[in-house]
Amino acid sequence: MRKSILSVAFCLMAALPMMAQEVDKAKVTGNADAAAKAGADLQKLENGEKAWKFDGTVGLNAAATGLVNWAAGGKNNVNGIVYAKLHLLYHKDAIAWETNFDTDFGLTWIDQKEDAFQKSSDNIKLATKFGWEFHPAWYLTVLGSFQSQYALGRNYVDGYNPIISKWLAPSYTDVSVGIDWKKSYNGADFSIYLSPIAGRITTAYIGEKWNERYTKEAWLAADPTRTEADWTPAVYETMKTAGADLRTELQKLNGTYKYNAAGEKVWRNARAEFGLSFKGSIAYTYNDFKLGTTLTLFSPYQGKGFSLKDLYEADHGAGSWETRDKNENYFEFSNNNRYFGMFDVDWDVNLSYQFLKCLQVTLQTSLKYYPGTLIADKDGNMSERCQFKGVIGLGVGYSF
Repeated sequence: MRKSILSVAFCLMAALPMMAQEVDKAKVTGNADAAAKAGADLQKLENGEKAWKFDGTVGLNAAATGLVNWAAGGKNNVNGIVYAKLHLLYHKDAIAWETNFDTDFGLTWIDQKEDAFQKSSDNIKLATKFGWEFHPAWYLTVLGSFQSQYALGRNYVDGYNPIISKWLAPSYTDVSVGIDWKKSYNGADFSIYLSPIAGRITTAYIGEKWNERYTKEAWLAADPTRTEADWTPAVYETMKTAGADLRTELQKLNGTYKYNAAGEKVWRNARAEFGLSFKGSIAYTYNDFKLGTTLTLFSPYQGKGFSLKDLYEADHGAGSWETRDKNENYFEFSNNNRYFGMFDVDWDVNLSYQFLKCLQVTLQTSLKYYPGTLIADKDGNMSERCQFKGVIGLGVGYSF
């Protein structure tokens, strides 16, 4: 019996170190697993707490052409475009606030006496939207946006170059409430926004001081025999009454005027409309390659209104509507162009690839179509037209 007890005791004493080792091993392994899990949870917590995200691209694209005794012809020129695309995002819990700022400005120098410096690009776009996630990936959203430009835009022709745009002429301000669907998949961020409650304000604003200055400039250029002494307040008032001042021209180009029931044109600095808005966007990043595209549509809730054709033919005779001077009597705007189903279109595409850390190749395109906005063709005929701009650049850029 004693030998049995001693044998059991000896076995227990021999097993204790082994048990201790197993216990310690389990303890160490358990602590390591717990530490790893705690670290992962902490990382997740830290990532979750990073509610703000700021990224974007800034850069300069430039090109120069020099010619000496070049038989094929051409002129020396230098092109430069400065651009910035900034994105700020706040996302925490069910709240998402996103702001985008896109801007660029470009100049071209051409080796010639007349109009050596010409604007090649000029754009300001600011958009912000605030959303509340009421269901996974679905947000009740308030959106606001603004578009305009920095400097005067001119139509470069021989002789005097008429002004066709400026800061706030035009500008487009949108405010809307709607539903936004946002999803991320395979490195791409998708967003589809629809608002049945959308307002758009289009401006063609120019102050009295600048209106007189540039109207005078056009008046003097129209007749080389005129001098500064010939310009008087009476001349200015006559031009305004006749609708020949710059303010009236810009309002005509951007369609901020309207017609009343008597068929009389009413001039305004701004046009406010209530309608339907849609916005879809894709942002994709793969290593050093970035793609961004945005499509925006707006259509006002209004009908064609009364028949301006009948009013016109009552004054000018039957059949006169078809043969009228459209440049001087562009009646289509308020009744035949701005009605529900006719959409303002903005479609932007941006591609960029960064290499050698600081060099970038970029492609930017912009397509626009605004019913009621008049654009002259090469023969000077005014009409709504599809607008398109494409810029390919190689330059210094930085993405962050």
